[in-house]
Amino acid sequence: MTTSPDLAIRMRRADFNRALAEADLNAIGPLLAPQAMLVTGSDSAVISGRKAQLQAWKREFAAAERTIYTRTPEHIVASPVEPIAMENGRWQGVTAGSDRPLASGTYSAKWRQVGADWVIEAEIYLTLA
Repeated sequence: MTTSPDLAIRMRRADFNRALAEADLNAIGPLLAPQAMLVTGSDSAVISGRKAQLQAWKREFAAAERTIYTRTPEHIVASPVEPIAMENGRWQGVTAGSDRPLASGTYSAKWRQVGADWVIEAEIYLTLA
């Protein structure tokens, strides 16, 4: 059975959210393309490559007051000519162990299908609150 790109990406995003909540670096790695790029929401810092992103998440997971980030897809558009898709949605960061919001905004993510799996090639975040 073939899963639609929309459903497959939503499932991969749910896996990423769960990995962030559980501070599971081993689960994050396979969700990122080797050269994945992330542009942060406030200062537009660029985190380039899977290894750099995993190092950033490791630091984040070790913080005394950890933030749990959740991305919620609103729209996913798959290309009809290439194995790529664009996800757009909302993100929120809350203090671990509470529902106290620390920051939130919108994001876009470019995904690529590699074999049977979808991986994140690029993400850009905008902080709105």
